[in-house]
Amino acid sequence: MEQTVVLVKPDAMQRGLVGQIISRFEQKGLKLVAIKMMELSDEVLDEWYAHHKGKPFFENLKIFMRSAPIIAMLWEGLEAVEAVRKLCGVTKARAAEAGSIRGDFGMSQQLNLVHASDSLEMAKKEKDLIFSPGEIFSYEHGAHPLIYSEEERE
Repeated sequence: MEQTVVLVKPDAMQRGLVGQIISRFEQKGLKLVAIKMMELSDEVLDEWYAHHKGKPFFENLKIFMRSAPIIAMLWEGLEAVEAVRKLCGVTKARAAEAGSIRGDFGMSQQLNLVHASDSLEMAKKEKDLIFSPGEIFSYEHGAHPLIYSEEERE
């Protein structure tokens, strides 16, 4: 099973969307293996958004990401990276598909409510930046026999 990181960003926190966002992933059948509320440090943001360093919006992005706490989550499931990205919708929220988090709740490209890892490699990097091993839980998800076929669970 894959693991992938989701951040509920400050705009979603301020708008009171945390519960609805978490529910989307639970309803899909993903397993929550880590969750915490936190403030992101400059060091973490510099590493997290290293690909945006030097761009004109970089400092404003960091200011926004520090404007309120975030909820960091680690979700697990079969092809979790792809499934989570689909649930989030495209980055430009006003163009996101109806039924996705951004499509249902967002209008902005920058204030787009959630972050989701874009690859397994990025998910590992982000997981290591946010969670210590003791914050990640391994347990039997009671609904897995109702979510995945026996062949998929092997």
